[in-house]
Amino acid sequence: MNETILVVEDDKELTELLELYLSAEGYQVTTCLTGAEAQAALDRMEPDLAILDVMLPDDDGFALCRHLRERSFCPVMFLTARTAETDKILGLGIGADDYMTKPFRPMEVMARVKTLLRRYHSYNQAAKGGPPVQEYDIRGLHINRQSHRCELYDRPLSLTPLEFDILWHLCDHQGQVVSAEALFEAVWKEKFLDSNNTVMGHIARLREKLGDPPRNPRFIKTVWGVGYTIEAQ
Repeated sequence: MNETILVVEDDKELTELLELYLSAEGYQVTTCLTGAEAQAALDRMEPDLAILDVMLPDDDGFALCRHLRERSFCPVMFLTARTAETDKILGLGIGADDYMTKPFRPMEVMARVKTLLRRYHSYNQAAKGGPPVQEYDIRGLHINRQSHRCELYDRPLSLTPLEFDILWHLCDHQGQVVSAEALFEAVWKEKFLDSNNTVMGHIARLREKLGDPPRNPRFIKTVWGVGYTIEAQ
């Protein structure tokens, strides 16, 4: 693994913690405590991924993200104490791929880093006319069609073949709402009947395995009267 990660964070202890975890995963890490250091680093390197704080002593991460986007499409993750929804919308709106607030769990940060890098490499491969996408990474959920493996934050999930196929179909149509009828006919290869509650039961079990609360699921969301969706962001 030769990916280089740029970490821009003014808290030295936090920077050292991130560097420790990232290095343990095999990444090459460049750390900066100020915006000026980060600007200088970007003049001499092209990171594979950048982790940015918003509040820096001499600049802000939003400006740094804009500067980075002028020269690179590498994944950008904000890791910040700014929890306002408007800040998250702004960060994602200027080109960030993820927005995570402090305090955080280091292992979740590592999972999201792997997710962003896998997605970035998969999209690049597809853009170059490579083979069809065989895996998806969505906020720590990793599913691979070829190996038939599914992991959540690097923890294997034990799914039945039908559960795997349902989850894959939703991931393959992420950002779209898939009706229960379309989902049933795509997975079971049979005609859907209005009284068929099979899909609902399998979705409920999938949510249990994903640790998703039914009232506020993080992954499989219900669009009432329409169907189910997994949002890309």
